[in-house]
Amino acid sequence: MACSALLWRTERVATAAEQVVPWKAGLAERLKGASIMVRVTALSSPFLLGFDGVERALDKASKAAADGYPPYNIERIAADGNAPEVLRITLAVAGFSQDQIEVTQEENQLSIRGRQNDDRARDYIHRGIAARQFHRSFLLAEGMQVRGAEIANGLLSIDVVRPQPDRIVKKINIAARD
Repeated sequence: MACSALLWRTERVATAAEQVVPWKAGLAERLKGASIMVRVTALSSPFLLGFDGVERALDKASKAAADGYPPYNIERIAADGNAPEVLRITLAVAGFSQDQIEVTQEENQLSIRGRQNDDRARDYIHRGIAARQFHRSFLLAEGMQVRGAEIANGLLSIDVVRPQPDRIVKKINIAARD
């Protein structure tokens, strides 16, 4: 998702390869036809001003998506009457109890941490289920609020809402200079 917003292009390295210095002839041969990666983002348009934070958020989200544990779903629950639309994040946290999971929100960052203690008192013949820890983060859009969280049947559900702001149209006066 976030990676689709990034485009890559290559530029030919022409400096050392085309300006051959006799004692660097071997280096020039090795660099001939080499290319470097230059990052071009979808938000680099001159018409998109002040979106640096969005670009950083996309980079952060693409790096965080690499970790696949615990698996999760995000579902949209339609608005009902006066209740706003809800986004429900559901994580598969089988084996974790309520006191082993911590859900926090710091500014726009929603963090879910799970910590299981290794039970040394048990004598395992085979251990296929390890005491595992996790940290899953979600970057919330401006104005999103965490409404609550619950755990049932090994699934942790976190409801996030976005209150609908009033649409304001503001006319900008144009001053004339002489």
